[in-house]
Amino acid sequence: MESRPKPATGAPARPQSVAPKSLFPADSDAHLLDRLNAIYKHRYLAVAVFLLVMIGVLVRTFTTIPMYRATTSVMIDDDRASNVTGFNTAQDANNQDQDAYFQTQLRILTGRELGTKVVQRLHLENYPEFNGQGPQRTGLASLLHSAKQQVLGAVAAATGAAPPAAAMAVKPTVNDLVNGFQGAVSVEPALGTRLVNASVTSSNAEFAARAADTLVEEFVKQNLEIRNDATRKSLAFLADEIAKQGKKVEDGERAMAEYRASNNALSLDSRQNTVESALTQVNDSYLRARNERIQKESVYNQAKSLSLSGLADSPAVSANPNVQTLRTRLSDLNRQKVQLNERYGPKNPLVIENENAIVDTTKNYERALASAVDTMKSDYETALALERRLSSALEEQKGVATDLSRKSVGYTVLEREAQSNRQIYEQLLQRQNELQIVSNSGGNNVRLMDRAVPPGSPFTPDVKRNLMLGSLAGVLLALGLVLAIDYLDDTVKTPEDITRRLKLPFLGLVPAVKGNDHPLLSGEVPHEFGEAFRALRTSLVFSSGSEGTRVIAMTSAQPVEGKTTTTCNMAIALAYGGSRVLLIDADMRRPSVSKTLGIENTIGLSHLLTAQATARQAIQPTAVQNLWVMTAGLTPPNPSELLASDRMKTLISNVQHGPFDWVLIDTPPVLAVTDAVIIAPWVSGVVFIIGSEMTQRRLAERAIETLNTSRPHLLGAVLNRVDIVRNKYYYSRYYGYKYKNYYVKSTAA
Repeated sequence: MESRPKPATGAPARPQSVAPKSLFPADSDAHLLDRLNAIYKHRYLAVAVFLLVMIGVLVRTFTTIPMYRATTSVMIDDDRASNVTGFNTAQDANNQDQDAYFQTQLRILTGRELGTKVVQRLHLENYPEFNGQGPQRTGLASLLHSAKQQVLGAVAAATGAAPPAAAMAVKPTVNDLVNGFQGAVSVEPALGTRLVNASVTSSNAEFAARAADTLVEEFVKQNLEIRNDATRKSLAFLADEIAKQGKKVEDGERAMAEYRASNNALSLDSRQNTVESALTQVNDSYLRARNERIQKESVYNQAKSLSLSGLADSPAVSANPNVQTLRTRLSDLNRQKVQLNERYGPKNPLVIENENAIVDTTKNYERALASAVDTMKSDYETALALERRLSSALEEQKGVATDLSRKSVGYTVLEREAQSNRQIYEQLLQRQNELQIVSNSGGNNVRLMDRAVPPGSPFTPDVKRNLMLGSLAGVLLALGLVLAIDYLDDTVKTPEDITRRLKLPFLGLVPAVKGNDHPLLSGEVPHEFGEAFRALRTSLVFSSGSEGTRVIAMTSAQPVEGKTTTTCNMAIALAYGGSRVLLIDADMRRPSVSKTLGIENTIGLSHLLTAQATARQAIQPTAVQNLWVMTAGLTPPNPSELLASDRMKTLISNVQHGPFDWVLIDTPPVLAVTDAVIIAPWVSGVVFIIGSEMTQRRLAERAIETLNTSRPHLLGAVLNRVDIVRNKYYYSRYYGYKYKNYYVKSTAA
């Protein structure tokens, strides 16, 4: 082997890791294309589920016997609508809950009593659909039924049992017919109206229309009969009650008359009651006399206590006509006196005559004042005497009224009872007249509005609706199943799983090559396969440092993840890049490098570690320029002990100072054996290879955890065997394979 200059110092320092920029941020959210990728990946399963659902829908649709639905409408007014105007309206308005009445009529419309009448009128025992024979089958349903009958007949013949036809001839009962008809009837109120749509479903369109009309006709007839029957019963009851109540009224009137006669109290009758009016008159007169006496007494008491001068100023005395006349006369004389004194002297006869007249008039005035007081006294005494007489008359009249009141207690009881009986009697007569008028009117609050028309197309099956719902159910079921499978799939599928779940740098992905389990870059491979390893080579160069020989251990979590093929192709890619590469197969239990590269495995690593060969003997060139290989050699009994030996450690140390730029070591899977864990601390870095959609995340996490116990330098992970076509919606989003294909086509052109 050629040697190349070594650094002046000892063994080179471990290269510093330069982690590549992750293509998937740790906090990246799921993209819609991820869901589309899952759907595309399981597209055949989704299509199969959709087709199965559609086949089931088609079979169900075309084996269902066509059923026709005929609908008629009936109007159900409240019970007051059929009353005669002015009669029993107020009572019905107060006593009837119209919503409850409407709901009751709906229940009657679907009830057994009405159904029994319709069954008897239509003679449903003659219709195969209701008598147990079943409706007439057509099309695919007829074929399947015939096949079923033939199979049952063959089974019955083989077992000796009765044939199916013999077991089905059972005459249905009326109850069975009613149940069958009720199952075909449906009612639906029209919102916001008093109309009710009554429908009958049958395999015969003509029968469905006739049955719907018959149902409503019987309902209208039954409602009218119920109303008339109730009216007749009410009239009979009222006639009996009126006779009884009339007898009570007559007895009450007779008892009142006998009581008045026996107690000599005609005034108990309000029309002949004079005692009360007399008492009122006497009481009013007494009150007036007392008020007048009080007034006159007050005037008299005031006048008798006054002097003559005071009496002159008293309004009551001065109101006396004689007093007023004399006072006026005296005033005139005094005025004449003044005039005469001014004109004549005191001795003048006229003056003297005037003075004499004044003296006489003054005496008469004083006598008139005294006479006015006497008159007041006389008026007072007269008023007092009248008051006493009226008081005595009032007490006497009160006694008469009290006696009459005692007699009226019993009479009032009789009168109240008689009035109550008469009032009830009059109400009964009024109600009887109202019911008689309503009965004569023949009104009905239920009536047929629209008759049923035989339907031109079946109600069920609805082919368009079934196909639409079937398509929707098929799509939803297929999508749900696909997304559920994708959700339950715990394998590592995408670079995002590596960066977010496993917390490893992502180095690159390797697409799967169909039809070739061990594709090599040295042979015919797809363009994207080679491009993937060139990208992986670039990532490995930038992540493993640049000083000295870089020794890289390649491992995986479990077998069959393509670890050896990836390692071989990585070595070839590095050799194509001009680097001198040594590939060591350290998987001595199941060596695969020699088989993958097509070289002999006569002398290899096991011989070197057991001192049976030298390094120069164990290393052999390949057909690829700049690539040398050390195969695993013969399988030893103790591979783990050999890999953990000082010879293996010395070998790795020697190749780090050897003529190679790169040394790739293919180690066994981590979860299978501990060989990779032993070697990991001695190398420059470890590359973890994961098979896409092969390794479960928990297994990969456990493998990485096991590998980290030796504190290795993990460079990152490679996602191997990626089905680009199957997951193109996902990977084209990140790697632009469409553009790569574009450049491939351009180069070919």
